[in-house]
Amino acid sequence: MAHVKIKNAKKSYGDVEIIYGLDLDIEDGTFVVLLGPSGCGKSTLLRMIAGLETVTSGDIFIGDRLVNNVHPKDRDISMVFQNYALYAHMNVFDNMAFSMTLKKIPIEEIRKKVEWAASILNLTKLLDRFPRQLSGGQRQRVAMGRAIVRDPSVFLFDEPLSNLDAKLRVQMRTEIKELHQRLKTTTIYVTHDQIEAMTMADVIVVMRDGVIQQKGSPLEIYDRPETRAVAEFVGSPMINILNSEVVKNNGKLEAKIFDGTCLSLPENSNLTSGASILFGIRPEHLKMTANGRIKGRITAIEPTGPETHIYCDVGGQEVCFTSNERLSITRGETVNLEPVISYVHIFEAASGKRIN
Repeated sequence: MAHVKIKNAKKSYGDVEIIYGLDLDIEDGTFVVLLGPSGCGKSTLLRMIAGLETVTSGDIFIGDRLVNNVHPKDRDISMVFQNYALYAHMNVFDNMAFSMTLKKIPIEEIRKKVEWAASILNLTKLLDRFPRQLSGGQRQRVAMGRAIVRDPSVFLFDEPLSNLDAKLRVQMRTEIKELHQRLKTTTIYVTHDQIEAMTMADVIVVMRDGVIQQKGSPLEIYDRPETRAVAEFVGSPMINILNSEVVKNNGKLEAKIFDGTCLSLPENSNLTSGASILFGIRPEHLKMTANGRIKGRITAIEPTGPETHIYCDVGGQEVCFTSNERLSITRGETVNLEPVISYVHIFEAASGKRIN
């Protein structure tokens, strides 16, 4: 196992800069997820750690060793790709044993390692099969087994579940997390799927446009997003962001939203009258009540089973709230909504940064 340290790392292709002076410390044994939309630089950063992309400037350390100019095979890492990258002409055993065979490790040691990894991943009965005879989930486990037998200091996963169906993704999320808890190997996992990030990570690193927006535990990221971009990317349905102006009513500061409605602000907010702010409230913290000050006309109802997502038109802007109850409401109906003030998020209108 090893810690990973990235110092002022930059990556550019000609005049196009992809990673902007990025600093990141990943502690030994931690499961870290690089999360962000397509094009944010997360896969490029992973490939830089792996040695598959050169570092334009800055340093990358694995353990205490600077690896900028170290060949990928000598970095003591194992990488699991999105497309599995299995050899079609080899059975499961030979696919998992391939890297050890190249190193001319004795066959008995190879067999012991492969059988150990197969037992962890429930592949023991499949060792004689070829990739074409396996399901998508089984192929992914073979790719993971091939990485495990190398006993690396760092595991790298590049969107490994994106080709699986929804049920298999849930199963594989659990299996990868359980594998990490068993092996305690430093793991860096790239995904654009926030559910994967929230359910698997010890630490989430949210990226956007080649820059780290926020680093923290899953619940820290969700409960206290540092920027509008983080708040909007993490959470489904997406957080409601309402353009507002701070006004004073009866000696109290309130947020006057775009349709003229005034909403209470959290106590001790560091705000002044006249300031332009963004009033953020997650759908589960917006409640339907008889005296709710936000009036909306229902435009869509999405039952998911455990909860229902209801979308409303509020003065021309879409606002979403969720309910765990079976509501008797119909499209076109008008409802009154009220935010739970203790869960309101306030951001600067211009910069999008959180206001404490």
